[in-house]
Amino acid sequence: MKIIAPGQHCDDLARALPAFRTTAAITERWGAALAGVLSDGGRLLVAGNGGSAAQAQHLTAELVGRYRDDRPAYSALALHADTSSTTAIANDYGVQEVFARQTCAHGRPGDVLMLLSTSGASANLLAAATEARRIGMAVWALTGPEPNPLAASSDEALCVEAAVSATVQELHLVAVHMVCESFDREIEARAVRGDRPMTANGTHAEEDFA
Repeated sequence: MKIIAPGQHCDDLARALPAFRTTAAITERWGAALAGVLSDGGRLLVAGNGGSAAQAQHLTAELVGRYRDDRPAYSALALHADTSSTTAIANDYGVQEVFARQTCAHGRPGDVLMLLSTSGASANLLAAATEARRIGMAVWALTGPEPNPLAASSDEALCVEAAVSATVQELHLVAVHMVCESFDREIEARAVRGDRPMTANGTHAEEDFA
């Protein structure tokens, strides 16, 4: 068993943080874009395996609930959280299809699929990315070091350069919170501008009652 020196965990995180800060500006763009998508009736789908599944569910909780201040609820689904669907799909179609089939069921053109993976090589996430692109969804990825297959299969990726999976996951959580901060800022800005929400069919909400 490898012996980890006291404090090495913090040292690993400190070494990875400077490089992360140089790439984390993408979270500002993702949060602002996501505010537009969800305000206009779109949906965020998120998926990951193991610890990354927990990070994914953390993100959806912040959007359906709230991050800091009170605001409306927005549609965000963690695909791994429906255990009946995931186990049924795994049993009938194989583990590789557990996220792709749910993406097919819930995703619509213009929606966003965010995938989290420390390795960037999980077959079930790659299958989901392929399905999302077929539908016409945007695909964003939080991964470990690049190059990796998931980053290559996504429209945009934030790749954390760290040798330890725990460090990657910790910085993924930081990225999740940064996305939420950007999201909330854009939601507030849209309210100030008086932007009208749109329904899923692309019309303004009040037009449906004209």
